[in-house]
Amino acid sequence: MDLAKIIKDLSDEKSRMEAAIAMLEDLQRTSVTVPDLPNSRRRGRKAMPLEERQEVSERMKRYWAKRREQRGVATVA
Repeated sequence: MDLAKIIKDLSDEKSRMEAAIAMLEDLQRTSVTVPDLPNSRRRGRKAMPLEERQEVSERMKRYWAKRREQRGVATVA
C-alpha cells in the first residue's frame, strides 16, 4: 500500500472539489433568483360526485358478492 500515492490522490481530489465549490458559490452569488411557480398538478384523489360514488359502491358490492359466491362463502347480512 503506497501511502504517499494515496495522499497525493486525495490532495488532488481536494483541490478539484475546492475549485468546484468556489465556482458554484460564484454562480450562486451572480444568479438571478426565480420565484417558485405554483404546482399546477393536484395531489391526491380526484373529487367524485355522489352519484358516481354510489355507482361504484353498488358495482363493488356486486363484485364482492360474486367473489364470495364463487368461493362458497355465505353472506352475513
